[in-house]
Amino acid sequence: MIKQDRNRKPKPPKPILFYYGIAFLVVLLLNWIIFPYLMKPKVEEVSYSFFLDKIENNEVTNVEMEENQILFITKDSMGIPYYYKTGYVNDPELVSLLRAHNVEFGGVIPRQPNYFLSLILSYGIPLLIFWWIGRKMSKVLGDKMGQGGLSLGGSAGKIYVPTGDKKTFKDVAGQEEAKEALREIIDYLSHPDRYSEIGARCPKGVLLVGPPGTGKTLMAKAVAGEANVPFFSIAGSEFVEMFVGRGAARVRDLFDQAKKKAPCIVFIDEIDTIGKKRDAGINTNDEREQTLNQLLTEMDGFDGDSGVIILAATNRPETLDPALLRPGRFDRQVPVELPDLQGRIAIFKVHAKNYKMDTHIDYHLLARATAGASGAEIANIVNEASLRAVRMGRTSVSQEDLEESIEVVIAGHQKKNAILSPEEKKIVAYHEIGHALVAAKQTKSAPIHKITIIPRTSGALGYTMQVEETEKSLMTKTDAFNKMVTFCGGRAAEEIIFGEITTGAANDIERVTKIARAMVTRFGMSDTFGMMALETNTNMYLGGDSTLICSSKTSELVDREVQNLIQAAYQKAKQLLMENKGKLHELAEFLYNEETITGEQFMEILNSENKYTA
Repeated sequence: MIKQDRNRKPKPPKPILFYYGIAFLVVLLLNWIIFPYLMKPKVEEVSYSFFLDKIENNEVTNVEMEENQILFITKDSMGIPYYYKTGYVNDPELVSLLRAHNVEFGGVIPRQPNYFLSLILSYGIPLLIFWWIGRKMSKVLGDKMGQGGLSLGGSAGKIYVPTGDKKTFKDVAGQEEAKEALREIIDYLSHPDRYSEIGARCPKGVLLVGPPGTGKTLMAKAVAGEANVPFFSIAGSEFVEMFVGRGAARVRDLFDQAKKKAPCIVFIDEIDTIGKKRDAGINTNDEREQTLNQLLTEMDGFDGDSGVIILAATNRPETLDPALLRPGRFDRQVPVELPDLQGRIAIFKVHAKNYKMDTHIDYHLLARATAGASGAEIANIVNEASLRAVRMGRTSVSQEDLEESIEVVIAGHQKKNAILSPEEKKIVAYHEIGHALVAAKQTKSAPIHKITIIPRTSGALGYTMQVEETEKSLMTKTDAFNKMVTFCGGRAAEEIIFGEITTGAANDIERVTKIARAMVTRFGMSDTFGMMALETNTNMYLGGDSTLICSSKTSELVDREVQNLIQAAYQKAKQLLMENKGKLHELAEFLYNEETITGEQFMEILNSENKYTA
């Protein structure tokens, strides 16, 4: 008995264009090769004397004379034609002989000996081919409908029906505010009568906004899982195609299918693809605007109590058309922000359930070391830690694996084969100790967690890792200036010790300039301009793009103010290092020998008696 392999995945159906291509090739083959060959009469080559004998016997009916050959037709007593050809001979009496026997000459020999066969070959076979393609197309469409996909001319949406392993709010961590805002949607889908009794209508659309990787799609699936309703998922880019009107048709079909499955949730990911603001510019996209207009019409076309909730996600809410965001369409915006300290702890624990972890894992330390990380980045960190544990021959993920994976995400993998010369290694050691020493000698600076001079694949020859003890939402002017001083510490140490500067401070210069410019143009921390906004920030969820909104003369003053702030920070860093030059030598020597030191080792040496005199 042959057992069926249940693990074997069924082959996906061929696209319809595949069958059209086969039909096109078959028609070309029939018309260019097979039909001409079948329709071409069989011509027998004979001698010229044979030709003359047939004329004398009155068997020749037609003659066609060409430059190098003569074609002629004879018929037997039954009237069946036979085709012959012979070589051309310059015979002056041939024309008189043909006229004497009443033979037609100069005409073209017929090329279709059987009209019924020609009709069958020309029309019957192509019709048969297209009938076969029609059956294949019907099967493909039937398979798509059976899989929950939508119709061919409409949406390519994929339906996700919650099952035993459905996503719930337990699978979403670090987004308590967003979950609280969405619980009302779940309650409405589960108990619509409670709302209809009082006359309340649930919002038609909810827009999830936030940076990439914060779990907007997972949140939408969790809402469907909590309410136990079907979940249609489609990306905004799937609506817009080359063919005009295709996107609008997909929108119509998406909503038709959703109404049949109500109550349900329709999730449109990256809605900014079709929902951008409309304008009268020459660069408008007619197909995208038609799709947007159809979406607006469909959202107006169903009642709030129909049981269809539209969830959409974007990280560019400022680009959406105002008509899309008005009440009655997307009534609510739910921020899905980067997680805070407690949120990161919860996310680490959620992802840790899928891995074999050591019993003593300090999730609080991990969360403090990953400030500003999204849920997707934390998931990547945990997975990197598990891969490292396997490489190291361990059977579970340790604290060391997790901390190293954080460093991999921040600075890249260690470059095992990168060898620095003793002189460069010494410069890097003083550079990193310069950062750490300046940070330690300032108040309200984050404690040092680790210092290393092992090169990384990101291009960093070393780095100093600071970890905040508590979560900070606000930054004072002193905090911002202290950060600038810390960034200047590496370059200041190079100048003090070696009397020369290197290219190693390139990233420090970029970061200190960014902070100084933000203090002047956005945070109102400038003595010259005060609380005056000189810059706008767009794409806040995608890193932010800054644009000056001041005159060129003011821009020059801004540059001068930024330069003064950076110079003041640099001078303070040099002063702190000159006051602690002995510790600078001692710590740099220790780091040079060990290559990596912890925050505890750093503070122990810093607080010990001076080994070197300044």
